[in-house]
Amino acid sequence: MAKEGAQRAEETEQMIDKEGGREAAEGGSLRAGDAKEMRAVVLSAFGGLNKLRVSKKAMPEPQEGELKIRVKACGLNFIDLMVRQGNIDNPPKTPLVPGFECSGIVEALGDSVKGFEIGDRVMAFVNYNAWAEVVCTPVEFVYRIPDDMNFSEAAAFPMNFVTAYMMLFEVANLREGMSVLVHSAGGGVGQAVAQLCSTIPNVTVFGTASSFKHEAIKNSVTHLFDRNADYVQEVKRISADGVDIVLDCLCGENTGKGLSLLKPLGTYILYGSSNMVTGETKSFFSFAKSQWWQVEKVNPIKLYEENKVIAGFSLLNLLFKQNRGGLIKGVMDKLLHLYNSKKIKPVVDSLWALEEVGAMQRIHDRGNIGKLILDVEKAPTPLMANDSTETSEAGEEEEDHEGDNENKERMPFIQ
Repeated sequence: MAKEGAQRAEETEQMIDKEGGREAAEGGSLRAGDAKEMRAVVLSAFGGLNKLRVSKKAMPEPQEGELKIRVKACGLNFIDLMVRQGNIDNPPKTPLVPGFECSGIVEALGDSVKGFEIGDRVMAFVNYNAWAEVVCTPVEFVYRIPDDMNFSEAAAFPMNFVTAYMMLFEVANLREGMSVLVHSAGGGVGQAVAQLCSTIPNVTVFGTASSFKHEAIKNSVTHLFDRNADYVQEVKRISADGVDIVLDCLCGENTGKGLSLLKPLGTYILYGSSNMVTGETKSFFSFAKSQWWQVEKVNPIKLYEENKVIAGFSLLNLLFKQNRGGLIKGVMDKLLHLYNSKKIKPVVDSLWALEEVGAMQRIHDRGNIGKLILDVEKAPTPLMANDSTETSEAGEEEEDHEGDNENKERMPFIQ
């Protein structure tokens, strides 16, 4: 263990660009062209954590309709892990800068941009390139940060809460008295789902999560089950008819289980496939991909006879491929109203420097409760490997070993 920790620490030190200072982050000018370079996390090729490195890149300037944002914090999501491994449909070419959400300060405005001023505190969706000191993104993907929300919370807000809201209210039409089953209840989306369900009277939330998370999240859901337990029987023991909504980020055999739990007129929504990921690199996935064969074939006639609905949801496709930025803007307005009313609040698991992007392994091993954040201004911790990023290549499946529970306990936040 010590040897592995030392090796990971050495890799972390190698990621630090010793030649690059923090001049851009600490004293960036508002005038376009003053600062020519920035620090960014670059994915050199698809694969393991060793393919990520902090490097200098040319600083972007806003095009027409875009804002230039001096980034303060970035969100780490499971989709970023999939991108790193190239385990997505039509992956972009490398090298690339990963990341899809960030928060920061408006530094410059492109032509025709209205509604924002230089100096505004904002959070934003970005079509890649978020893990950098500076990003440019279209104005339709940018939202003001409430006064009492810090940058870390803002970076944890868009992806998780918009995904949760869209699934619950736009797709499944959550109403008073309904019931919801959500997998990975301790993750960022899972916690957002739990909070949003609490805004509707008499909603019963069933959640699955690793056992070591139960104490921390037990008050956020109505009924909590171990992720390795027979949750189908546990749910039916409490609610013989099943549930109204199933939110599945796992896929594989859980698809059939979820459909079997639906009440008449119930809705099953697939929004991820984390069970397809069992190794650090794509080369380890051949066995995991075979889990697609565990997905039961959906018979449309059976759906018709049983009055069940099956749906899928991809926020990034909705934003960047299907041009629904206006719809998402309306959802964000509703979510910010809920935040300002003290009804929802993003859960931040821990903060990491750009050079500590290897902390994404914590997501891979399902060690996080809430959102992992890259803090652009944070200095790296040299021995980060001895904290929460020292994990095995076996990834998520390692959690199945009961004897590892002590090693899976949440490590202290790095703040």
